[in-house]
Amino acid sequence: MTVRGTPAYDQTAVPAPVAAAVAAARRTGFANSCGPEHGELLRLLARGVGAGTIGETGTGCGVGLAWLAAGADPGARLVSVERDPDRAAVAAEVFAADPRVTVVAADWRDLLAHGPFDLLVLDGGGHGKHDGEPIDVEVWLRPGGLLVIDDFTPSRGWPPVYDGRPDLARLHWLRHPALLATELPVTPSSVSLVGRYPGRKVAG
Repeated sequence: MTVRGTPAYDQTAVPAPVAAAVAAARRTGFANSCGPEHGELLRLLARGVGAGTIGETGTGCGVGLAWLAAGADPGARLVSVERDPDRAAVAAEVFAADPRVTVVAADWRDLLAHGPFDLLVLDGGGHGKHDGEPIDVEVWLRPGGLLVIDDFTPSRGWPPVYDGRPDLARLHWLRHPALLATELPVTPSSVSLVGRYPGRKVAG
């Protein structure tokens, strides 16, 4: 059985910023942190951004943001929004000593004021899951920018299926005319989606 969320870090060695965020999540009882496998993917992708702008919706207590910060360039700028003001305050404290990082207590849509982004992680809105509103990648991303969405379940056939039906949220991104997108399995039970916006339509 795969352990997910904050409990997945019980036996995992992680960078110092991640350890601080995990400790904050445990202290406040927040269980829905991104897993360490997805976190490693975020760290890798952040490393490739250079001195760019990284955005995240759904800070939680800052675990995913900490993975991003662990990989980000010293000249990068990271902005994350969290709609729960108490959690936003907890996360802001985690990053109080890192001038690259800003945590904002706000709705996910308010993140756009800090864009466009070279790397955008959608974990708290904008991903189109659960009938939510998906972002317009041509507005939110710079040309060459990357979009990351986690927590999809593996699907070995086409179209991808969730709960016995076509996974419309995943199909939205995999077929998006402005993205080059693919799925990356990060655990046996979890898939992350990564897409690049080349700055033009890529499909008819």
